[in-house]
Amino acid sequence: MTTLFERARRDPEGLALDDGARRRSHAELADRATRVANFLRGDAGLAPGDHAAILMGNRAEYAEITIGALLAGVWLTPINWHLAREEIAYIVADSGAKLVFSDERFAAATREAGAPAVLCAGEPLERALASASDAPVDPAGPPGGTMVYTSGTTGRPKGVKRARKASVAEALAQQAEQGRSYGLDGSGPHLVTGPMYHAAPLLFALYDLACGAPLVVMARWDEREALRLLAEREIAHTHMVPTMFVRLLRLPEEERAAFRAPRLSLVLHGAAPVSVAVKRRMIDWLGPVLVEYWGATEGGVNTLAGSEDWLSHPGTVGRVLPAFEVFARDDAGQRLRPGERGQLFCRHRQLARVFEYHAAPEKTAEAHPEPHLFTIGDVGHVDQDGFVYLADRKSHTIISGGANVYPAEVEQVLQEHPAVADVAVFGIPDEEWGESVKAAVELRPGFAPGPELEAGILAFGRERLARYKVPRSIDFETCLPRHESGKLYVRKLRDPYWQGRERRI
Repeated sequence: MTTLFERARRDPEGLALDDGARRRSHAELADRATRVANFLRGDAGLAPGDHAAILMGNRAEYAEITIGALLAGVWLTPINWHLAREEIAYIVADSGAKLVFSDERFAAATREAGAPAVLCAGEPLERALASASDAPVDPAGPPGGTMVYTSGTTGRPKGVKRARKASVAEALAQQAEQGRSYGLDGSGPHLVTGPMYHAAPLLFALYDLACGAPLVVMARWDEREALRLLAEREIAHTHMVPTMFVRLLRLPEEERAAFRAPRLSLVLHGAAPVSVAVKRRMIDWLGPVLVEYWGATEGGVNTLAGSEDWLSHPGTVGRVLPAFEVFARDDAGQRLRPGERGQLFCRHRQLARVFEYHAAPEKTAEAHPEPHLFTIGDVGHVDQDGFVYLADRKSHTIISGGANVYPAEVEQVLQEHPAVADVAVFGIPDEEWGESVKAAVELRPGFAPGPELEAGILAFGRERLARYKVPRSIDFETCLPRHESGKLYVRKLRDPYWQGRERRI
């Protein structure tokens, strides 16, 4: 049916997956993914088009469940385990998940979030799979997919459903096709460095797996452990975010000089801005193996920039992939000439609608101004040679260490603090994280600014938000700048931090 199942027949004992504690052969992975699918359609009572979720650390079961959901025709939502209980509850409820896969570490939080049913990795999952059928899934049946949550533009996050193929067989074949188009051709082991609840580490790994690459999964990021695995496991491909680059470059020079990984041929990176200086140092160290991409959960990967292209066009996020056209428009919707900056739009050459926001048709329509055309709100330009450059994010979504932070969500929480009269949240430059979260606060009468109050407001935020969303620091303002309409003029607060920088995300 697919390359995975073909490999299970041709090379059943070959390694497919290794998370350091659990190893799966091709035959074991194919069998377990099939049993997940049959469990979902059987004992779990889910039908094609239904929803499940997964709140789990990096482990072998994550890949098995993701593949199994695709085979079953079920939408699977990965949930960030850093989220607060209220945030998890929102995603579980909004997605309509009938079942949440978890591991013991997050089982209590999953139940407290109101999940209708919870199945934990370990003995409970093993019992469920042992009793599930191993009968092959119909390759002509409807496929499932991953529904990752993102904000779309602003406010509460929304589930993104990308356009799918018509059948399971076509969907799995598409994974291999996409992998090859990104250089993930299965030519060697793939190291998973980031949390699998993020779309990029998970999907890039599955694309490479579809082409035959065994997956080596890190439980959590550690720069020395990453170098050890890259060398000892003869890793060919991996995905990183710029924060990882910064931490690798902070290792002692003698450690970096001693590092050898001759089979490493591709380091995909994106999801956050990277400084020109950091990227040059990484290329000088590892060689021309870095490939940058631009895209989003909604539209997938739209551009690629190999190291050679980037060195000749510093700062670019690459040329457009064949399936897309990218161009800038002004505020009146007029297409701009090469080199002129405006909001970037992508046109898919085949698909009339590339994605939809779950249960939010108005947001879907807003993102697709006409058939085949969509935008994720980035601002930039396309040069004469077809290279895309980013300048700003129209919605001011903050990307810190590869994770999206939505200012409106943080503002809503901080406004509940008794000392806060008004608040603005925005991103400021951070050499390690790309951007860090900053808050500007106008205080209520009777409160005086100072370190103690700042600490109190930040502690208030940490109790209600995932830690990565909480501002690193607060600027106290006498009066926050607002238009007569009431709209916050964030640029007056944000722009001073970005002066002298061409790229503003």
